Amino acid sequence: MTWFAPPQPIETTVHARLPEVFRVRQPNAWGDANKGGQAVDSFLEGPCLGLDGTLYVVDIPFGRIFAIDPAGQWHLVIAYDGWPNGMKVASDGRLIVADYRRGLLSIDPGSGAIETILGAVNSEGFKGLNDLQLLPDGSILFTDQGQTGMHDPSGRLYRLWPDGRLDRIIANAPSPNGVAVSREGSHVFLALTRAAQIWRVPLAPSAQAGKTQVFAQLPGGLSGPDGLVVDGHGRLIVCDPGHGCAWVLSPLGVPLYRVISCAGRTVTNAVLLTDGVTLLLTESETGQILQARLPGMP
Repeated sequence: MTWFAPPQPIETTVHARLPEVFRVRQPNAWGDANKGGQAVDSFLEGPCLGLDGTLYVVDIPFGRIFAIDPAGQWHLVIAYDGWPNGMKVASDGRLIVADYRRGLLSIDPGSGAIETILGAVNSEGFKGLNDLQLLPDGSILFTDQGQTGMHDPSGRLYRLWPDGRLDRIIANAPSPNGVAVSREGSHVFLALTRAAQIWRVPLAPSAQAGKTQVFAQLPGGLSGPDGLVVDGHGRLIVCDPGHGCAWVLSPLGVPLYRVISCAGRTVTNAVLLTDGVTLLLTESETGQILQARLPGMP
């Protein structure tokens, strides 16, 4: 049964492509665990904008972070022993990284210096961090996904405060992945990859997550929702690597648009440029950055 009218299509174009000099297809531990042993040359994720307009992306299996300047030139910022996934730029220019193997990190893009913000909780390691969001009050929301799923709904959503306090907001999530905050700052949107759902979680200083709601149920398939972005109209952009697209949902959860990949199927994450309408998306299957333009509100 279909509840809503079909979403309108939005086409994409290629914005940038990982240069061949950075592509070495080879098996590795990340591919063994996540790609069935398939050899990969990259897996781009975590797009975010620097203070000067530089686009940063991570390459998970090879522990690399790249900077793409406004002219489209790729620069290797750092390669280290980790699996960086979600990434955001702090107000002082540091890269805050959710690393699957090493926890929550701070990386100086100039020097490449790495600082561990949080590597464990009460001496217990994380399952495997995935994505994060920086809040205006200085706190950090981040997801601990690991290999959780419908068989093991024990993924977590944390909030780390500037004073070091750590709140475990959610502890029963099947594969928590992307995370975004509503325009009003009152709720968190949480992507549950293996459940193919988006949860809407109240965001309160008390860390009480009562009345958590399924905001959207995506179609099933080989994979579910990944990265999330909220635009200036309060619409939620949901990257869907299972269906080669990103969905644009209204503030009420109604599907409005489908941003269709012009390259591979694995659309993993996205970022809006400062104009508020240009969307850049990581397409991890082919190692490319796609671009689309979002319509305004009717």
